[in-house]
Amino acid sequence: MLTQLYIQNIAVIEQASIDFEPGFTVLTGETGAGKSIIIDAIYAVLGERTSKELVRTGAEQASVSALFTDVSPQTQQVLRELDIPLEDDGSLLIRREIRPHGRSSCKLNNIPATVSMLRAVGGTLIDILGQHESYKLLSPEVHGTYIDSFAGAYGLLAEYRAAYTALRRIKGELDALESDEGQKSRRMDILRYQIEELEAAQLRVGEQAELTERRDEIRNSERIVRGVGEAVTLLQGDEDNGGAITAVSVAAESLEQAARYAPSLSNVAEHVRDAEYALTDAAAEISDYLDNAMFDANELDEIESRLEIIYRLSLKYGETEEEMLSFLDRARAELSDIEFSDEKKELLLQQYEQKKKEAVTLAKQLSAKRRAACESFSRRVRQELSELNMPGVVFTVEQERTPLTAFGCDRIQFLVSANAGEDPKPMSKIASGGELSRIMLAINTVLSEDSGAAETQIFDEIDAGISGEAANKVGIKLRCVSKNAQVICVTHLAQIAAMADNHLFIVKKQENNKTYTAVHTLTKDARVREIARIIGGDDITPLKLKMAEEMLGRPHES
Repeated sequence: MLTQLYIQNIAVIEQASIDFEPGFTVLTGETGAGKSIIIDAIYAVLGERTSKELVRTGAEQASVSALFTDVSPQTQQVLRELDIPLEDDGSLLIRREIRPHGRSSCKLNNIPATVSMLRAVGGTLIDILGQHESYKLLSPEVHGTYIDSFAGAYGLLAEYRAAYTALRRIKGELDALESDEGQKSRRMDILRYQIEELEAAQLRVGEQAELTERRDEIRNSERIVRGVGEAVTLLQGDEDNGGAITAVSVAAESLEQAARYAPSLSNVAEHVRDAEYALTDAAAEISDYLDNAMFDANELDEIESRLEIIYRLSLKYGETEEEMLSFLDRARAELSDIEFSDEKKELLLQQYEQKKKEAVTLAKQLSAKRRAACESFSRRVRQELSELNMPGVVFTVEQERTPLTAFGCDRIQFLVSANAGEDPKPMSKIASGGELSRIMLAINTVLSEDSGAAETQIFDEIDAGISGEAANKVGIKLRCVSKNAQVICVTHLAQIAAMADNHLFIVKKQENNKTYTAVHTLTKDARVREIARIIGGDDITPLKLKMAEEMLGRPHES
């Protein structure tokens, strides 16, 4: 259940903390007061798409926090899958921050989350039914989802879609194999040329770097020989002068003599002697390099030629040896697939028939499950519509067989006849806005009773286009739904507002050339005045107050 909603810097709402109670709660206020903004804030915290335009002008960021208590087992299961723990008291806090510049952030119980995670959790917490959702009824594509929800067929549908997806993949591979034979022959010639060219090059990972290093060494051979020669002379000395090794050796011997009388010098004498040995080894290594150094101009030509080959291949097959060798592997595999396409085609045909049989079997099972649900669903929706002051409406579900699609082998469409004697027709050709609202309410009621709908149901101006007795019936139905779920309703009708257990009033005011929206929980007396305002406008008369009192005091059917 939604217990508290905290909104900061959302449109005209600078700051609002709204407490929600169990049962039936209505939100009322003048047009433009900010009722829709509260619904937008709830959409945001549920992970739905938001606009950065929601951020209040001048604010660096906006935020919405929603506290839920006594969360359902369905919600708990989703949280476990997402590795999000509940608080010790079993509550869940969802927070979303929206920035006009930069990325938004989300948290579940103060643990960073993604928008998709919010959406997964939010779908189990709140169902929002508004005018937009009502007009979804005009799309037959939506009708099938309602039937599947009522039938509990989502598991079977997921199994079917996995088989159907595999079937489409195999069909794509078969279509590719059945391409023009001349095209395949030309492709094979290209692949063979590429493979031969790469194989002839005998590429080796790291070869280009090694050759480049050796080329630079040969190009700078004179500098190298001169530098190495000078180093050997300085270390080993010549006919006229002793070298560094001799000097270090003498120094070491002198320190060793001194250390006989000053033991503290032993350590440093040892280090100097070690330096002599290290210099001697280095001189020997350098001399060996100089003795064995060979800088052949022919080798340089060979290196340049090899690097040219590698460079030319890199322009066609990839910048590095790894990429070129990977291209070679792919070319070999593609050529093999084409050369053995007949054998592969036969295998794919077998797989296709097997997967088609599986998909058809699942589609038929899904269709039968839907067929069994359609009549019961139609009957119960008609019963709900009768209770919503639409007793003459004929509501049926049409199920037609189709070729296999992602939805199965059915086309499902709701048909309605609003007047006696008329044949049922698609809803887009029959239903008015007010009728759509009530039909949607009836469907939502049926689904909530059978499919474990969210424990909080929000109805955003579900009363659009209705009045009089129809409005009274809608209020009764909402009150009835609130016996099993928390119901929050945005309304402009006094009949519905009077039936609520709790009443929140949205008011807009201006201060210092800025617009603010506030939310107040109404007392009984305040409810009387607000319902009187809804009945007849801001000119509240004693008669209107009396009418409001009578509406509030009237016993409500449920």
